[in-house]
Amino acid sequence: MKAPEMTMTAPQPCEREHEFTLVLAGISELTPAVEDALFKAGCDDATLAVRSGRVFVTFSRKSATIQQAILSAIRDIRNAKIGADVRRIDVCDLVTQADIARRIDRTRQLVHQYILGTRGPGMFPPPACQLADAAPLWYWCDVAHWLWENNMISEQALRDVQVIDAINTVLELEHCRQAEPDLIQEVTRALALPPSTGCGPVP
Repeated sequence: MKAPEMTMTAPQPCEREHEFTLVLAGISELTPAVEDALFKAGCDDATLAVRSGRVFVTFSRKSATIQQAILSAIRDIRNAKIGADVRRIDVCDLVTQADIARRIDRTRQLVHQYILGTRGPGMFPPPACQLADAAPLWYWCDVAHWLWENNMISEQALRDVQVIDAINTVLELEHCRQAEPDLIQEVTRALALPPSTGCGPVP
């Protein structure tokens, strides 16, 4: 998915705390050996949990950017050599009208008016799917870009959304290539896809 072009200023690096949750694949339980290996690999700033057969690792990691924080956490998990890899960052990229309202701390009624164009600057991004249903879904990356363009979220907030979307896109593609390498190669060749995908550039 390609986002509209935008111009951003270069961010000034400033170390801060980033909280995020990674969903693991390859293991379904936490044993003392797994916990010890993750701790020794650098995940001493993480909390481990199992929900619905999935292992979740929630980090509170200090770094200059969320990109650096997440990528270093993924490397630490891989370096633990526990037979697990990161499936995705636990953030949904498809959102409902209610999700949008909750994420920007506005009422559902106001968000509905933004969507209709009866309030706000107009040109709200169209839904991504389920257009024929009563509850269409939007790409959060598209919505975040619109919010930033209209001074409703900060530039840093948009950057964080873009980074998470890009990392999840790469992780999903990596998973699909491992599961069905021939199929992915066939589809990629048929569609003549470029080597990179995502919701837009991250300066």
